[in-house]
Amino acid sequence: MTSTSFNTIQMQQTAAMSSNQPLALKQGQVFHGTIKQLYPDQMAEIQVGNQKMIAKLEVPLKAGDAHFFQVTGTSPQTELKVVTGPMAQSTSPTQQMNQLLESMNLPKTAEMQQVLSHFMKAQIPISKEQLVQAEAWLKALPEGITKVDALQAMQKMVELKMPFTNDVFQALVSGQKTVGMSSTMNNFAQLLLQDTALPEGIKQNLMQQVQAIARPFDAETGGLVLAKSVQILTNNAAPISDRLQALNMLKEAGVLPQNVNLQNWSSIQSTQMQQTQPAQTQQAGQIVQTILTTKPENTQQLVEQLKAWTTGQNLLTNEQKQQLTQLIERFSQLPPSKQTLEVFAKQVQEQVIKAFTQNIPERLFTQDTNGLSAKDHLLSLLKPETATLVQNDAMMRNLVKVGSESPQPVIQQMMTQADAQVQSSMDSKAMEHALKTVLKGLGISYEAALNNKSADIQAIAHQLKPQLHTLLQDAQITPQLKEAAEMLMSRMNGMQLSSGENGHQHQLIMQVPLEFFGKKMDATLQWNGRMKDDGKIDANYARVLFYLQMESMNETVIDMQVQNRVITVTVFNENPDVVPLAEPLKAALKTSLAEKDYQLSAVFIKPFDKVSPEKEVVNTEPQEEHNGVDFRV
Repeated sequence: MTSTSFNTIQMQQTAAMSSNQPLALKQGQVFHGTIKQLYPDQMAEIQVGNQKMIAKLEVPLKAGDAHFFQVTGTSPQTELKVVTGPMAQSTSPTQQMNQLLESMNLPKTAEMQQVLSHFMKAQIPISKEQLVQAEAWLKALPEGITKVDALQAMQKMVELKMPFTNDVFQALVSGQKTVGMSSTMNNFAQLLLQDTALPEGIKQNLMQQVQAIARPFDAETGGLVLAKSVQILTNNAAPISDRLQALNMLKEAGVLPQNVNLQNWSSIQSTQMQQTQPAQTQQAGQIVQTILTTKPENTQQLVEQLKAWTTGQNLLTNEQKQQLTQLIERFSQLPPSKQTLEVFAKQVQEQVIKAFTQNIPERLFTQDTNGLSAKDHLLSLLKPETATLVQNDAMMRNLVKVGSESPQPVIQQMMTQADAQVQSSMDSKAMEHALKTVLKGLGISYEAALNNKSADIQAIAHQLKPQLHTLLQDAQITPQLKEAAEMLMSRMNGMQLSSGENGHQHQLIMQVPLEFFGKKMDATLQWNGRMKDDGKIDANYARVLFYLQMESMNETVIDMQVQNRVITVTVFNENPDVVPLAEPLKAALKTSLAEKDYQLSAVFIKPFDKVSPEKEVVNTEPQEEHNGVDFRV
C-alpha cells in the first residue's frame, strides 16, 4: 500500500461495477466498439469492452471493423451514428483518439486527451458535453486534488448516472481525500468566529456545534466537574468558600437556578419537579417526580415500579441497589399519605444524587439500557426541565466553558482533575463514543434521518450539516465564510456520494475530524462488505481501512480483512517505534475480538510501498512474504 492511497479499494469496486452492470446508453454519448455480427434492417451486434449490445446503424458497415459510435436514439431501440471511419488493429490509441477529436471538433489539449484516454481505457461511453466539462475541471483542479482522483470522480459520475455538475464533482473529489477535514473545520470555525455580519443566534448555534465536534469528550469532562461540585456541596465539612464557588459555577452554567443558596440548592428541586411535565420516566429525576405526583391510594403500584427501576438500573452498584431497595421496603410499611410520599421523595432524591455522583467517574462512558449515562441521571435530579440528551450535553459543555474561565483556584484544580481523569479513562468505549459523537454532530446523513417517524427533529436541526444549509441561504453571509462553508459541505456530501452499493456489495466512507486533549487528527474509515439476503450486513466478511493522520505518528493506515470471521490486520507506518508499542496490545486485541466471536490470525506492521498509486495491486489475501514486522497469533 502506498501513502494516502485512498482509491485502492474504490478503483477495484468501480471496475467490478462497470463489468457487472448492463450497458446503459444515453443520447449523445460516444464510445468505442467493434461490429461482431450484422443482421437485416441495418441491425448489428456490437461489442463494447466485455459487453455486447444490439443496435441499429445509420449506414451499412462491415463486420469486424472497429469504430467510434455516437448514440442518436435510445427508444424504441438503440440507434447509432458512426463518428470515425474503420480503425485497423494497428491503429494506436493515440491515433484513435486524435481521429475522434478531429471528427467531433474537440480541442487537442493535454487535459482533453487525458480525459478521453481515461474513458477509452475504461471503455465507458461519454458525451461531447461531458468531455468539454471534464476538460474544464481538469484545468482548474482544487489544491491537493490529483488528476487521477479527478478522473476517478468523473468516471463514477458517468457510471452511476450522477448529474455531471460542478457541485457533484467537487463533492466527490473532496470525499476521496483522506486528509484535510480537520483543517477545513478549523478554517470554517476561525472565519465564523471573526464574522460580524451574521445574526447572533445563527452564529452561536453554529459555534456550539463546531466546538462539540472538535471536543467530543467535553460532555464527559463536564459530568466529572458536576460530580465533583455536588460532592463539595454535600460535604458540610468542606470550607464555605469552596462550597460557594462550586454553587456559583453551577448557577452560572445554568445547572442550578439563580435564586438557590447553600441551604436549599437540593430541596428546591423537589418543588420544581412537581411542576415539570415528565419527559423520560426512566430518568432518576422523573422517578422522584413520579413519587411526588402519586396519589396515596396508588402507593403499592409505585413501590413495584420503583423496585423494578432499581433492579434494572445497571449504573448503580449492587450495594447501592440494596440500600435503595431497603429504603423502598421501609416506605412500603408506612401508612400511605401525601406527607409520607414527600418525605420519601426527598430521601430517594438524596440517595440517588449521592449514588450517581459517586458513579460518574467509574462509569464515564457507560450507558444504561435506555441510553442514559450517570451524568444524565444526576442532571435530571438537579435540573428536571432539561429533558433531552442534546440539552444535557450542551449544558455539560457550557459547564466546562464556565469552569475553564473561572479564576478561582479550587475551580481550576477541579478542571485539571477532570481532564486528567478523562485522559486516564481512554479505552475502546471512549473511542467509540468519540466517533459516534463526531459523526452524529456532523449530521452527514441527516436527510435520511428525517424519513424516520420517530426521529428527534430538534436534535437533527442542531447537527452541523443542516445548519450549514441554512447558513448558505443567508443573504448576509460574507464571501469568505460562504466559500469555507461550501468546502465543508462538499466534504460531507462527498462521503455520501462515495458510499454506495452494487448489488450485495456495499461501500461506506466516513471522514472524522478528531481532537483529543489538544492533539488533532484526521481519521477516514472505508468499509467494504456485502449484504445478506435478509438485507443485513454480513459480519463474516469485510474489509475495513482506517486512514489516520496524527501529530505524533504522522500518517498511519490500518488494513483489516475479515474472511469467515478470521481477521488479519496490517498496519502501515514509517515510524520504527510502532513495533514495540504494538507488541503489548496484541493480546488485548485477540481477547477483545474473541469476545465478539472473531479469531485474530496475524498482525503485520509494514512501511508504505514506494510505488505510484496507478501501479498498485492489492492482494486481498494475507501475505506470507512481506517486509516489516509480523505478529502471528
